[in-house]
Amino acid sequence: MATLLQKNKHLMWRAGFGPAAAQLPQLSTLSTADLFAALQAASAKTPAYIDVADDYLKGLRMGIDEVGRMQRKMEMTDAQRKEVRQRQREGVKNLNLTWLHQMVSSNAQLREKMAFFWHGHFAARNLNVFYQQQLLDVIRQHALGSFRTLLHEVSKSAAMLNFLNAQQNRKGRPNENFAREVMELFTMGRGHYTEQDIKEAARAFTGWGANLEGEFQFRMAQHDDGEKTIMGYTAKFRGEEVLDLLLAQKQTAQFIAAKIYRLFVNEQENKKHIDWLADRFFKSEYNIGVLMQDLFTADWFYEDKNIGSKIKSPIELVAGMQRMLPMELDNEESLLVMQRLLGQMLFYPPNVAGWPGGRTWIDSSTLLLRMRLPQLFAANDALNLRPKTDDDVMGGRTDSGEPDIDKPKRGVAGMGKPLGAQIAWNEYSDFFKNISRDALPAAVQAQLLQVPLRTPLTTVQRYTDAASRDAFIKSMTVQLMSTPEYQLC
Repeated sequence: MATLLQKNKHLMWRAGFGPAAAQLPQLSTLSTADLFAALQAASAKTPAYIDVADDYLKGLRMGIDEVGRMQRKMEMTDAQRKEVRQRQREGVKNLNLTWLHQMVSSNAQLREKMAFFWHGHFAARNLNVFYQQQLLDVIRQHALGSFRTLLHEVSKSAAMLNFLNAQQNRKGRPNENFAREVMELFTMGRGHYTEQDIKEAARAFTGWGANLEGEFQFRMAQHDDGEKTIMGYTAKFRGEEVLDLLLAQKQTAQFIAAKIYRLFVNEQENKKHIDWLADRFFKSEYNIGVLMQDLFTADWFYEDKNIGSKIKSPIELVAGMQRMLPMELDNEESLLVMQRLLGQMLFYPPNVAGWPGGRTWIDSSTLLLRMRLPQLFAANDALNLRPKTDDDVMGGRTDSGEPDIDKPKRGVAGMGKPLGAQIAWNEYSDFFKNISRDALPAAVQAQLLQVPLRTPLTTVQRYTDAASRDAFIKSMTVQLMSTPEYQLC
C-alpha cells in the first residue's frame, strides 16, 4: 500500500507538474485531501491574460483595416511581410516560454495542468500570436469550469476556425473539416456518428469565421439556413445548436471521461471507474472541476498500480525538474530546442489530434536526452544536438514557423550555448539538513522517484561526489534524475 508521501507525490505529478522544492516538508505531513483542497484553492482565481505580442505587431493590429486593404491590394512589400512573419514567430516563441514559466512557478498548478490537457485536446497550430494568445486565454479561463462553455468558445476562436478551414465553409460549398473534428476529437469520438451527420453539421457551421482582429463573426449571407438532419434530429440547425446537440449525447461525457482517465490515471482503462466519472460529469452539466475532484479524491486513484504508471511528457519532465530544482536560465532559448528534441513543443502540435503520448514519448534518442537533461542543467553544459527537420513536432513540414529552430543555415536558436542554469540548491538541499549521511541516499530517492530503482542504490552512489554533504546531495539528485525510473510519474 502506498505511503502518504507516495500518494502526495502522485497527486502533485498528476494534478500539477510535480512537487516544488518548497513543498517537500508538506509531502509527508499534509493529508492528501488537504493537499488537493489547497491545489483547488490556489487555482480558483481568474488567470491573468498572457500578452507577449510586441509593440510593432500591436501597432499593426490597431490599424488592422488599413493593413487588410494593403494586403488585398498587394501593397505590402516582401520585406514587410517577412518582418511580420518573423515577429509573429518570435511572439509565439515568447508565448511558449511565458506559459512554460507559469507551469513551473505558478501556485495554480491544477489550473495550469488542466489547461495543458485542453491544449492537447483542442490542438491548433497557428502562427498568429494574437490568435494563439486568445485561444490560450479561453483554455486557461475555463480549464476547470464548464466544458460546455469551453467547447463553444474554443469552437469560435480565430485560432481554431483558421486551423480547421472554417473560413472556407460556405453555403453550397461546405467544408467538413471542423464538423468532423468536433465530433471525432472534441466530443463523442470516432464511431458514434455517421458521415451524413458530418455533412449535415458542416452545413450548420457555414458562415462561421473571424475577422482580422480575431473576433468571431457570423456571416449570414454565407450560412445554409435549410433543414439538416443530425443525430436523428431535423431542424434548421446553426452551429451553436449542433454543439449543444453533441453535448446532449451522454457519449460526449463518456469520451471525455475516458480520455481524462487515460491521461491522469492509467492508460489501462477501468470501465467501471470511467462509467462512474462519465455519469457524474454528465449530471453535473459538464462541470470540469467536479470531474477532477471526483477523480483526485477517489480511493482507486491512489492504488499502487496507478502510481508511476505514466511516462512524463516532455513538458512535464522539463517543468518538473525546474520545480524541484529552482533555477534561472540565461539561455532560455534552449528550452525551445529541448521541446523540439523531445517531441513536444507548446503551440506546435503535430496535428489536430494533438500529441499521442504514452510510449510514443520514448525512443532511443529521446530516452538518452531525457537522462542527460539533469546533467545539462547542473553542469551548465551546452545543448549541441540538432532537431530533425521533418518530424512529428513539425507535422511533416519543413518550415514549421518556429523561430530559427528549423533553419540550419542561420543556426539554431538556443543551441550550442551553455544553458546558464543558476540552480538555487539551498532551497532544495535544506530539506535534507536533519537527515543523517547514511540515510541520505534513500531520502533523496524517496523524494524524486515514484517507482523502485531496478539498479541497486549502492550502484548509483558509486557515481556521486562524496567530497562534502552538499556535493553528495547534489550529485545523488542528478544521478537519480538521470535514471529511467525518473521518467515515470
